[in-house]
Amino acid sequence: MYKQADWNANIAYTLKILVCYKKNDVAPDFTLYATPDQKISLSEFKGQNVILAFYPADWSPVCSDQMALYNEMLKYFKKYDAEIMGISVDSKWCHLAFAQSRKLHFPLLADFEAKGEVAKKYGVYDEEEGECKRALFVIDKEGVIAWSYLSPTAVNPGADGIIEALENLKSK
Repeated sequence: MYKQADWNANIAYTLKILVCYKKNDVAPDFTLYATPDQKISLSEFKGQNVILAFYPADWSPVCSDQMALYNEMLKYFKKYDAEIMGISVDSKWCHLAFAQSRKLHFPLLADFEAKGEVAKKYGVYDEEEGECKRALFVIDKEGVIAWSYLSPTAVNPGADGIIEALENLKSK
């Protein structure tokens, strides 16, 4: 016999599956701070491929390595007419300090208030930890999700999957 807590957990799990976006879904639009005085909307990038890199937190070792890798990959992403954006629940001020210290040359977007709202839209918010899961989305020029990947939190997903997804878009 089900207990109320089990029933609630099953409903919550089902809802998480329903809001998780996958290949061929239209990517939900959003507007987030990229700097303390500038916001960026996904819709501004219509006509370009977009890479969304959700990550748990600035300053953590795996996240630092992941963002540094993407910084090194920028010239390759540009060859595929792709812009990358990192997204975490850290504040715009935290992102500014992190990006400056790591010499990052792509926007880090603050999914800070309401906390994790965009990550929740994409189905990649970790309620227990209060942070984004480590997830990647490649969005095509029409705003449709072409590829996504949910990585274990402690594992840097690298860039191979991103490049393969961009290569597949190029050959379309």
